Amino acid sequence: MTLRPVSIDDLYRRDSRQVLATLIRLLGDFDLAEEALQDAFAVAAERWARDGVPDNPRAWLVSTGRFKAIDKLRRRARFDAAQGELADRLYGEEGADDAPEDRLQIEDDYLRLIFTCCHPALAADARIALTLREVCGLTTEEIARAFLTGAPTLAQRIVRAKAKIRDARIPYAVPEADALAERLGSVLQVVYLVFNEGYSASSGDSLTRVDLTGEAIRLARLLRQMLAEPEVTGLLALMLLQDSRREARATPAGDLILLDEQDRSLWRQDAIDEGLALLGDAFRSGRVGPYTLQAAIAAEHARAARSEDTDWGRIVQIYDALTQIVASPVVDLNRAVAVAMRDGPAAGLAQIEAIAAQGQLRGYHLLHSAKADLLRRLGRYGEARDAYRTALNLAEQEPEKRFLTNRLRDLPA
Repeated sequence: MTLRPVSIDDLYRRDSRQVLATLIRLLGDFDLAEEALQDAFAVAAERWARDGVPDNPRAWLVSTGRFKAIDKLRRRARFDAAQGELADRLYGEEGADDAPEDRLQIEDDYLRLIFTCCHPALAADARIALTLREVCGLTTEEIARAFLTGAPTLAQRIVRAKAKIRDARIPYAVPEADALAERLGSVLQVVYLVFNEGYSASSGDSLTRVDLTGEAIRLARLLRQMLAEPEVTGLLALMLLQDSRREARATPAGDLILLDEQDRSLWRQDAIDEGLALLGDAFRSGRVGPYTLQAAIAAEHARAARSEDTDWGRIVQIYDALTQIVASPVVDLNRAVAVAMRDGPAAGLAQIEAIAAQGQLRGYHLLHSAKADLLRRLGRYGEARDAYRTALNLAEQEPEKRFLTNRLRDLPA
């Protein structure tokens, strides 16, 4: 034991998810593991204040939590014999004299937890909710507030996801090498969805939710420490470069500021420098994926001291490469906006109208707001007014609604 002051709250924030991951592997049940985690920290709060912090606190918490769970199952065995059998099996699998879990084993378990929560067999909203709850440690109430969902609804979503994992016998494992790339895509998608919900909230009063962007970046850092995969590096670079603009994206009153109007002195240079360095690492790997290419686009903006210095030709080229990998009308829309910046609003408008004709983005407010902006720049104010109104009717975020309302108001009669 090491006698030193300790904050249980700090330890919980730092270590609880890794401890939970190992307890899930040992106990084979999410809910039982969560109860064991809480029991272990309750014992730690009492004993460590008196006896000092153990040299390996994570291993101590795992061991204590496992034996608390076994004791709980044995008490339940008075009413359900199966609980006693489970307790005996768990005790037999790892006896009391076993060596404590080592650091690498705990990190492997954490990776298992991430892949399980992000399994493609789960619905997308369930993957996000379960990842934020189990991997990131946010409370049900925190997640519900972030997504403007009632806590009971969110709790049911998590319960159903756990039931799906149990009933479908989704393995608590990191995929084998031949399946890793495919499954990693699902994990990175969840991380980026969490980031995007924080970076540009889909609805509500706030433009951003820093807690979600922070969790996504933290999770990407952990993934990068555990997996030497270029796309993990590319995603982390992308999020850092985008998040570097956070302070410049809104007025003090919370109103939206477009990229070309932002005060670039407010962009965080430390995040830009780290993002550019990571982007270089991803490109040097020789395996370039969609997140790395999106990071390259963000890097072009980060390198431009002024909006008018942006190399839109280079950005269009990167979008051309991205469309070869990702078939997405949203990517096509973003490319059309870049074409408008390179070749003029008429060229961009022609591409946006072609995208709109396909119908996939009919309910996507950003398509209509981009079309409205190009119509405004071309002096076609009546058509611009109609497009702004359509975008306003589809938008759900209050800062975007105010922005579109102001654009409508400022159009010439």
